Amino acid sequence: MEQSYFVSLDLLACQDVIFQAVTDSVTGTLIGTHTVASADGGTCTVDVYEKHYYRAGNRLTLTVILDDFTGRTRVRCISGGGGEGLFRFDWGASESFEDVVHQALAEFRV
Repeated sequence: MEQSYFVSLDLLACQDVIFQAVTDSVTGTLIGTHTVASADGGTCTVDVYEKHYYRAGNRLTLTVILDDFTGRTRVRCISGGGGEGLFRFDWGASESFEDVVHQALAEFRV
């Protein structure tokens, strides 16, 4: 489920809260990050996380997009994944992975 919302943290603090929540609580791994600065002073960063369930053979990805182009930090999360074999369903695990971010930022939402 993709949703976008604003938080009261600056972009770097928000990125750190998300990193700590994903890597400390759900054994997610940051597999890539990309940051672009605008000539107008805003910044956009894209972080991609991965979690692998070895027993079930499922792999999940979580893409977190942060920007402060409006002067406030906007958060957007997109999750996905699937299993191995004939049926490649994640049975809601990708939304659960995404919820880790939403819960970590809940107190900062505006």
